[in-house]
Amino acid sequence: MTETHRGAVLFDLFGVIALPQDDAGKGRLVRTAGVPNEPFWKAYWDLRRRYDRGDLDGYAYWKGVGERLGTEFDDAKIIELLKFDVESWRGVDSEMVDLVQGLAASGRTIGLLSNIPTELADRFENENRWLEAFGVVAFSCRINMAKPEAGAYLWCAERMGVDPRDILFTDDRLDNVEAARGVGMRGHVFTNAGTLRRLLGE
Repeated sequence: MTETHRGAVLFDLFGVIALPQDDAGKGRLVRTAGVPNEPFWKAYWDLRRRYDRGDLDGYAYWKGVGERLGTEFDDAKIIELLKFDVESWRGVDSEMVDLVQGLAASGRTIGLLSNIPTELADRFENENRWLEAFGVVAFSCRINMAKPEAGAYLWCAERMGVDPRDILFTDDRLDNVEAARGVGMRGHVFTNAGTLRRLLGE
């Protein structure tokens, strides 16, 4: 039986509290780009880490995606792609929001670590007041580090004021969880709110 964790918790955002990119939004992005599905997503993800880290702004990111696809997106097209990309990542799991707010209300130290570009981070903050429940919010575009870089986890631990060994990190991606374990954190691969709630003794 897994031991209950009653210490600090560091959450991933997308795939844990926020929903994964929605299919309708993904389809609209591909149609807007006007290229085949498979090469579009390869180019999209090949440059995403640099975009998430803040190494590229939205304009440079989409210019780079176009170049990898052998095409050129003009300014009007880039504005559309930026808009539709942000809109494709807007869903939230209300059960997980309730869990986060409950942990904060009980005095638990909680933080958020997300790989997220500036345009999406700005929109998410404007639309989701529950982010205020977190004592630490680490958006990759603002700390210039992204999971699974060890520095991203240590940045959070330092600002949470907690030894990494006393933090549970939860993410839907195993590679990110393993990286957290690599800096001494306890790791949990997220599957659903109920399982996490039991692990946290809630």
